[in-house]
Amino acid sequence: MFKARVFIYISFCFFLLSGHISYAQKTSLTAKEVVFKMIKSINDLERLKYSLKIVERGKKGYNHYESSVKLNRKPRKIYLYIKGIELLWVQGWNNNKAYVKPNSFPFINLSLDPLGYLMRQDQHHTLNEMGVDYFGSVIEYIALKYGDKFDEYFKLEGEERVNNRPCYKIIIDNKNFGYETYTVGENESITSIARKLHVSEYMILEVNPKLNDYFDILKKGQTLKVPTAYAKYVTLYIDQLYFLPISIKILDDKGLFEQYDYHFLQVNPKIDDAEFRKDYKDYKF
Repeated sequence: MFKARVFIYISFCFFLLSGHISYAQKTSLTAKEVVFKMIKSINDLERLKYSLKIVERGKKGYNHYESSVKLNRKPRKIYLYIKGIELLWVQGWNNNKAYVKPNSFPFINLSLDPLGYLMRQDQHHTLNEMGVDYFGSVIEYIALKYGDKFDEYFKLEGEERVNNRPCYKIIIDNKNFGYETYTVGENESITSIARKLHVSEYMILEVNPKLNDYFDILKKGQTLKVPTAYAKYVTLYIDQLYFLPISIKILDDKGLFEQYDYHFLQVNPKIDDAEFRKDYKDYKF
């Protein structure tokens, strides 16, 4: 009887262990699975709240920014707070201009074009790229471009805790990164070329010293130096619960190009419609 009990106990333990091993095998993911789960999570996303830390290489060194963000994807609505500056942008409202309360002269609320000089200046991106959609589209393009060679460029390098969240660490190593000559077509701009090629418009500015800013008029037939890819090397940390990127580090042939870190991430939180109006009780517009 005792032997039978021991046998049953051992068999039961083995059953549990086998089940655990089987479950672990089923839940272990490849780099491709992690990346495409991230892309799906981005596409399924409705709302976000987060704090963002930004490092971007500028004309005079590295620029550092911090902001608190509320974002509704469809329709697109953004509230942004940066050290006393408040910004509200709502699709279809205020002639699609950002409503801004500055923290310095002229101390009056302004309506500014998100693509205009005052809002772009030495920054890599605009309000249109706020959130995770833009980088999601860049990563998706890279993943689909390499297709069967995916594993030559994308590596899953284990798990780490980043920004106080358990994450998968994905490395994208673009060994073919470089520059090539591009001939400008009809009615093309720096931004439209960058979107067409899935590269950074700021990087195009950097490698073409004769270009002063995003608003330089390009002529058909003009030649530009353009990067062959968005980045040479990417370190991407993807949250294990939400499968959203919470840290993105981009390097080119010169070193660090830009880095974005998302903190206190809230995914699909309840955000009242009033929080995207200038008269919301907590705002000081």
